[in-house]
Amino acid sequence: MAASSASGRPGPRGLSLLFSLRGYQSGFIAPDILAGLTLAAIAIPEQMATARLGGFSPQVGFFAFIAASTAFALLGASRQLSAGADSTITPIFAGALAMVAAAGSPHNAALAAALAIMVGALVAAAGFARMGWIGNLLSAPVTLGFLAGIAVHIAVSQLPAALGLPAPAGSTLERIGALVRLAPHANLVALAVAGAVVAIIAAAHALSPRLPGALPAVILASVAAGALHLSQHGLTLLGHVAGGLPRLALPAVTAADLLHLAPLAVLIALVVMVQTAATARSFPPPGGQADAEGDFIGLGAGNILAGILGAFPVNASPPRTAIAAESGARSQIGGLVAVAAVLAVLIAGTGVLGAIPEAALAGILLFVAARIVRVADMARVVSASPMEGALIAATAAGIVVLPIENGVAMGIGLSLLQGLWASARMRVRPMKKLAGTSVWWPDAPGRGLEIDDGVAVVTFQAALTFLNADLFEQGMLAQIQPGRSAVHLVVLEAAGVIGIDYTAAQSLASVVKACRSAGVDFALARLESVAAQHALARLGLTQLIGPDHIFQSVAEAVAALGPARAGAAPA
Repeated sequence: MAASSASGRPGPRGLSLLFSLRGYQSGFIAPDILAGLTLAAIAIPEQMATARLGGFSPQVGFFAFIAASTAFALLGASRQLSAGADSTITPIFAGALAMVAAAGSPHNAALAAALAIMVGALVAAAGFARMGWIGNLLSAPVTLGFLAGIAVHIAVSQLPAALGLPAPAGSTLERIGALVRLAPHANLVALAVAGAVVAIIAAAHALSPRLPGALPAVILASVAAGALHLSQHGLTLLGHVAGGLPRLALPAVTAADLLHLAPLAVLIALVVMVQTAATARSFPPPGGQADAEGDFIGLGAGNILAGILGAFPVNASPPRTAIAAESGARSQIGGLVAVAAVLAVLIAGTGVLGAIPEAALAGILLFVAARIVRVADMARVVSASPMEGALIAATAAGIVVLPIENGVAMGIGLSLLQGLWASARMRVRPMKKLAGTSVWWPDAPGRGLEIDDGVAVVTFQAALTFLNADLFEQGMLAQIQPGRSAVHLVVLEAAGVIGIDYTAAQSLASVVKACRSAGVDFALARLESVAAQHALARLGLTQLIGPDHIFQSVAEAVAALGPARAGAAPA
């Protein structure tokens, strides 16, 4: 998705301050303020919970939200996208960082901040380099498996707080086993608080996705904990939450730390770009297309600022973006209003945050985990394509069983292999003419198709690359094999050929030469891709085939070289 097509700006995308305010009208102010207050009501408890998910203090989640939303409002392209701490990526880097430095330690915090800056640099660079295509790296089945695996990690990390149990150590499977053994010893008060929070959020969501159920749920849990003295019954509260504004500072890390973080930064950056592109595509601007590159620059800047403020990597949030859209947000003013509300809490409201039960925050994340498991979508994939259903299971299992960052990397690898496999299996397909027309169509039962004696028209509906060059050559040569009815002309309908690499060019050249050796004309029709046309000329194929044998339609090729010339010597 090039920036030129999405935003109307030719060439590489440059910095574009406050892009979402272009064309702003006074009538947008009220909807933006309402959307911003709604976002704040959702973000305040959610950002605290996500920070706890990563092993950070609750206020660090606020820093992440302030950095992401402010930077995206200044530099991002989407008018409605909401950015901040995200439960999709937090388990990935939290688990990896905990293996290097203890969660909650100053070194762990410094590593997380450095990771955010590295991720931001990679994501912003992809935006400036017009690499929006990276947002398509995960296929739908792999994405579904990825989310299911992440949901398991969220649930396993939050169940101890929801059950009032100590957090077990070890791998994910070991922790699941420990939780099963410890479940009979659960604190019923903590379980009731977590369950009530989940129920309130679910009820609010059922009434309207715009209702910020998490905020009243957390308030009610805090009030009940204080009024009923539930801490005396084993309910753990957050305790002191530091207030005040974040400070700008570079993280104190070494070159060795940065080298160690590099593979993780690449992995997190890929996930951020995929999720950001998918979120922006789901909520395109009226009458336009999403600008993936512009959003990458905004999220990249958000990550860099998050690192400088001492937070951790941030991401686009599909649920909050949906709520912003449903609330009528017309620009990033809504995000800035939410930032102002979070700043007010940091400056004057942290005293009340210490009364929030940890089980309440766990309940928020358990609801999030349940929502990101898209059971209906999985069922549709399995029903339509059992093999792609196996990809869902393999990706989810890899993320659960392996160290989470390795599982995510495996999921991305499976997605790429799926695309390569589909391209590598593409074959030449015969075409015939629709009865009474000049239209040629892939051969299929039940269609009124005519046969043109002496003409073999075939199509190849993929880029010609080294992955499928052999199958392409075999399929083409099969058209002129001895024993077939006399073929005087082979036409390759190339509307689907969007590119040609060197290896495939050699195969196409072999086909052309084989046709001529067999006394058969070869023609190319409907090569519409500009990139493929350039490759054809650059690799010498235009001269080999002959400009007079390259046509804009199959009908033109057949009229010029087909049955009427069957008795003539091939060119």
